[in-house]
Amino acid sequence: MLIFKELILENFGPYQGINIINLAPKNNDDAPIILFGGMNGGGKTTLMDSIRLALYGRRAECSSRDNLSYRDFLNQCINKNIGLGEKTTIELTFEHIVNNQWKELKIIRFWEKNSRDGSDNLSILEDHYPELNLTENWDDYIEKFLPLGISSLFLFDGEQVKELAEQELPTTSVKDAIKSLLGLELADKLALDLDVLVSRKQKDIDKYSDSSELADIENNLSKLELEKRDLLEDLKKEESQLKKVQKNYRQVSQNLRDIGIKLATEKEQLKGKKALLENNIETLRSHLKNLSAKLLPLGLIQNLLNDLDIQLKEQSRLKSLNIAHTLWQEKDYKLLDFLEKINISNETYQKIKDYLDKEQFTISQQLNSQTIYLPIEDNTLTNFAHKFHQILPLQQEEAKKIIEELNQIEEELILTEQLLAQMDSPTQYKQLEKECQKQETTLISVKSRCETLKKDIDNITQKIIEARKKLGSYGEDNLKNQQIQHIFDVLPKVKQTLTLFQEKLTLRKLNKLESEVTNCFRYLLHKSNFISKVAIASDTFALSLYNEQGNLIEKNRLSAGEKQILAISLLWGLARVSEKNLPIAIDTPLGRLDSSHRYNLVERYFPTASHQVILLSTDTEIGEQEVNFLREKQVIAKEYLLEHDNKKNQTRIKEGYFY
Repeated sequence: MLIFKELILENFGPYQGINIINLAPKNNDDAPIILFGGMNGGGKTTLMDSIRLALYGRRAECSSRDNLSYRDFLNQCINKNIGLGEKTTIELTFEHIVNNQWKELKIIRFWEKNSRDGSDNLSILEDHYPELNLTENWDDYIEKFLPLGISSLFLFDGEQVKELAEQELPTTSVKDAIKSLLGLELADKLALDLDVLVSRKQKDIDKYSDSSELADIENNLSKLELEKRDLLEDLKKEESQLKKVQKNYRQVSQNLRDIGIKLATEKEQLKGKKALLENNIETLRSHLKNLSAKLLPLGLIQNLLNDLDIQLKEQSRLKSLNIAHTLWQEKDYKLLDFLEKINISNETYQKIKDYLDKEQFTISQQLNSQTIYLPIEDNTLTNFAHKFHQILPLQQEEAKKIIEELNQIEEELILTEQLLAQMDSPTQYKQLEKECQKQETTLISVKSRCETLKKDIDNITQKIIEARKKLGSYGEDNLKNQQIQHIFDVLPKVKQTLTLFQEKLTLRKLNKLESEVTNCFRYLLHKSNFISKVAIASDTFALSLYNEQGNLIEKNRLSAGEKQILAISLLWGLARVSEKNLPIAIDTPLGRLDSSHRYNLVERYFPTASHQVILLSTDTEIGEQEVNFLREKQVIAKEYLLEHDNKKNQTRIKEGYFY
């Protein structure tokens, strides 16, 4: 059993955006009908196509596909008003019984406009989880419980019923469905397989008759075995050479790796030392710059500074002498005044005065002979003397040490850079590298020769095996020819038996189908005394009608409505014979029926056609009277109305019906 639960359309045909449709029947199949109402061109057929497309994808027989490629058909199905980057999606959720347990599956197909591969993207979810195995093998899986060949028995429309009703012979799709249901395609396949078997066996006989002479095969076999022996000897020598070359290559490679590791280690150490030396040089230069910003540049004018020092000392002495001269004059005047008061002799007084005058004169001459042009303060002289005689020599000594250290480090840096330059292309490493490349080339060459010899040996071995098989086959040829001849002898009988089996199988299955179609037709027609039997021809599957007296009733005596009832009875009977217990979906089911026949279908067919019946009707097919009848019988599970906007070419789904 299979039940459609939900259909989701996103930007499919006239259905813009996301449209969610609940398809589940209710009340344990007491209300199997899902009723859709919509005017012609309103999207009913698009709904039916979406179910077919979800189930069968590229193989789906959709109404609007015609001769379009699958890519063009998918592009045609995309809603015209979607924005850039939006996709079109169909999601069909259903339940079916597997191993006596209900399993829920969801089919998801989506695509974008003008996709590169021109196909859709398929994903199968089992109980809400992706099922990769089902996704990859979906076509095979769906064929097990709803084969494409019989899908037209369960998903059909009014046009299909109309075509079936008007034609004397069933349509090709119905014929294929009948053969599939009756198992007749198996017999046809067996007959075809027999023809293929005969063709193959005939080729075997031709092959045995055209075989080479035994002596030629034996001579060829001897040559092949001798050639194989020589090749094995050559291979043995090459493999011995290969072992030596591999040993040499491993040794040279190991030496190269060891030296490379050693050189890399030493190089990293030298790089570290170089960085340290450069950092030290930068530090010393920075220190030297700092000294140069102090008193150190004054060392360039050392002699001038010495002269300045002497001059400053002399100027300071003159300044002090000038100050002292004035003080001495005042002191001398006070001394002479004192001497006058103490009544010393004039001679003594005069001598003292002369002495003092002479001293004053000498100092005046000395002061007059030199000019004070650097009137510096005492602390300035002291500060200059401190910087000139103490700080400057210390900075000069420090700069000398820095320069000496800087020269030493720069020499060490130069030596380090030289070592690094030598290490970039060490002679020993280059020699080992060349030797390693040489050994590698030799190894590849020897390996290649070994592989070539092995392939030659394999080829010759295969030829030897084939030659020995030919030798062995000579003892079996007669037996095989006898077996093949036996097949040719019994084949006509097998074909005759298969034909008989097919005829009996067809009759047995057709009898059941005829009974079902007759019961359906009598039940729907509501004229139990009009038709006694519906017969189905075993070769063309054409329908014939007989009355209770066993007389043939010409189909042209049937009205258009009765013919449609007969077509629906055939489809219903085929569905019942299939024992598939599948949902039925019908698009525009009552288009050409009069009121009485329409009422028969509404009353007797729709509520009992299946456990789930999806009807897509216009307001004139299932009108107010019919829908009220179905409502009273409580056989409708869901009602939907497809409202179509002709200007926007968009359809909106809402709950409810026309009435």
